[in-house]
Amino acid sequence: MLKEKLRLIWYKAVCVILHILCKIFFRLRLFGRENIPKKDAFIVACNHQSYLDPVFCGAPLRRQMHYLARESLFSNWFFGALISSVNALPLKQAEADLTTVRRVIELLKEGKGVCLFPEGTRTEDGRIEPFKPGLGLLCRRGNAPIIPTVIDGAFECWPRHKKMFSFGSIHVQFGQPITPRQAKEMGDKKLAEHLTKTLREMQNDLRKRRGKQPYKY
Repeated sequence: MLKEKLRLIWYKAVCVILHILCKIFFRLRLFGRENIPKKDAFIVACNHQSYLDPVFCGAPLRRQMHYLARESLFSNWFFGALISSVNALPLKQAEADLTTVRRVIELLKEGKGVCLFPEGTRTEDGRIEPFKPGLGLLCRRGNAPIIPTVIDGAFECWPRHKKMFSFGSIHVQFGQPITPRQAKEMGDKKLAEHLTKTLREMQNDLRKRRGKQPYKY
């Protein structure tokens, strides 16, 4: 019990520091935060623009989050221990990682929040790639709503071909939840297509409000 309390204190302290840094370096703004449940499980399904996306999605939220990160990021003992301490879980990308899938379902059944990037990798040009199926299973088995979430501006600040980020302006939009019942009715393939379409629309709406050119899909 004491270990869990200390872990929570550490997590919240790290989030406060990261949120302040995001405000300073990226003028981070969040919209639709009221769509995040105040209690019970939920899944944040977000586009993937940069290394820092988990920070942009999770650090400003009052809820504790869990994240999936590719297994290779844990190969360095220091960095692996650091991201593990803030609830990152290793994910094998070359094969179906059933162990991690089961762990995510367990976390959802415990009422936790989980952040996922269903594109599977960072964008090449800022556009949202089609989502991979799989969220439907987590949503149904974990009995957790899916919160469609869009990050805009992170690609300009830290595209995958750059070694270091630059200052800029980043906005995050949390959309209307998709319930487990809705996910079940759609089925895995249609759900992935629906989420891809929803996030692309949210992205372009956000870009238009910011006076930026929308992407063509």
